[in-house]
Amino acid sequence: MGPASAKKDVLLAMIQAGVNICRLNFSHGKAQDHKAVIDTIREINAEYKTNVGILADLQGPKIRIGLVKDGGIHLVNGTSINITTHELIGDDNQIYITYPTFPQDVKADEIILLDDGKIQMRVISTNRVDTVVCEVVHGGILTSRKGVNLPNTKVSIPSLTEEDIENLKYALEWDVDWVGLSFVRTGQDILELKKIIAESGKAAKVIAKVEKPEAIDNIDEIIAATDGVMVARGDLGVEMPLEEVPLLQKMIARKCRLASKPVIVATQMLESMITTPRPTRAEVNDVANSVLDGADAVMLSGETSVGEFPVIVIETMAKIIRNVEELGYPFNSKSDVTDASSPDYLSNALCGSAVYLAEHTNAAGIVSMTTSGYTAFEISSYRPKAGTYIFTANKHLLNALSLLWGVRTFYYDKDESTDQTIADVNNMLKEASLVQEGDVVINTASVPILKKAKTNMLKVTVVD
Repeated sequence: MGPASAKKDVLLAMIQAGVNICRLNFSHGKAQDHKAVIDTIREINAEYKTNVGILADLQGPKIRIGLVKDGGIHLVNGTSINITTHELIGDDNQIYITYPTFPQDVKADEIILLDDGKIQMRVISTNRVDTVVCEVVHGGILTSRKGVNLPNTKVSIPSLTEEDIENLKYALEWDVDWVGLSFVRTGQDILELKKIIAESGKAAKVIAKVEKPEAIDNIDEIIAATDGVMVARGDLGVEMPLEEVPLLQKMIARKCRLASKPVIVATQMLESMITTPRPTRAEVNDVANSVLDGADAVMLSGETSVGEFPVIVIETMAKIIRNVEELGYPFNSKSDVTDASSPDYLSNALCGSAVYLAEHTNAAGIVSMTTSGYTAFEISSYRPKAGTYIFTANKHLLNALSLLWGVRTFYYDKDESTDQTIADVNNMLKEASLVQEGDVVINTASVPILKKAKTNMLKVTVVD
C-alpha cells in the first residue's frame, strides 16, 4: 500500500481484481497514514462483505547511510573513504552510518554493499570505536539515506528495534492480522515478537521475512517458530549470491508447505509495471513459477504503492495466477507426510484424508469448522483442487486466513449439533452458489461440537 493505492475507489477496484492481503510498510509513512488505510480496508470489508487481511510490515534493523551533500557523492574505484558513527553530512572523505556498533562488528576484508548492491566497498581497517576505513571496489553516485547490506558481517543489532516496538504498539492497537518481522536471523527472533503480541492480549500472526544468510542457515527453526514466511528477494539477493536465490525460493516454499505454513514470494515481481501497463515476459514467468513453486501469495511493492497502474497490475497478476492454477494443476502438491509422534497427528491425518477423499470423489469443496485456524493451514498446504471453505466464530480468522492458498472464510457461530452445523454451512455455500445440488462436499469438524476441540470427524456429503 502507498499513495497510489490509498484512495477507497482505487483500493476497492484492486480488491475486486484479486487482492487478498494489504501490506503496510512501516519503513515509509507516518502512523496516521497507515491508520487511514486500515480504516479504508475495514470500511470496504464491511460494505462489500470481503475478508481482506492486513499485514503490518516492520522495518527491522535496516542499516542506512545518513545525509550526504547535495547532488550526492561520486565514489571512484580504488579510492578510500571513512564510514563513521558520528552523525554528519557525508562528503568525499567520510559518510555517516546509522549503526552504532558498526566499527566493533566488522572485520578487515568484509564486503559492504550500498544502494541494493549497486555500490560495493571492502573494509580496510576499523578503529573499533567510531570509524571504519573502506576501499571503493565498485563505485558510483551515492545519495542520501541509501540502504546498507553486510553479507559477511554478524550484525549485533536486535531484530526488533526501538522504532519497530513503537510501530508494533500501533499495529497491535489497530488489530492487524499479520505482523512481518524483517531481517529475521533465528527462531528466537520470532518467539520474542510472539511474546510481545501475546502479552498485549492480541491475536496477530507472524510472518518471518527471510533476507539474510543467517536466516537460511536457521531456516528449519524459523519455519517451526513462525506462522508464515516471506521470501524477501530484494535484500536476500543482495546479502547472498544472486544465482542462489531461485533455488532458495523453491527450498523455502517446499519446507513451508511440508510444515503447513503459508509462504509469500516478494520483490520485483512485475517491477516494470510501475511505469508501463504491460509486464515483461520474464516477469510473467517469474509470477507463474512462484505459483508452480507452491507459493500461497505473490506480493507487489512499488507497483501498487507508487506505480502508475495499481489496478491493472493486480488484474495482470490475477490473470497469470488463474491461468497457472487452472492449467498447471497439480503443482507441487505435498504427499501425506503425517508425523506419528506429533501431538496433532490425528488431526493432521484427518485433514490429509479429507484432501484424499476430495480428489477421489471429485468433490466441489472441503468444508471445515475451526476455532484456531489450524485445520485451514493444514488443508491448504495440500493445495487441493476442491475449494477450501472455512467456517469460524473467530472473527479475527476471517481476514487472517485470506493469506492461505485457496481458502475462503465465512462467519458461523451456532453450536446446536454437528449434523445441524454441517447442514447449515453446506446450505450457506449453496446460497452463495459455491456448491449446487448433487455436488459432493467433504465436511470436517470437531465432535462434540460444543467442546471446540481438535478436528476429529470427517463426513462425505452430497448436497441436497
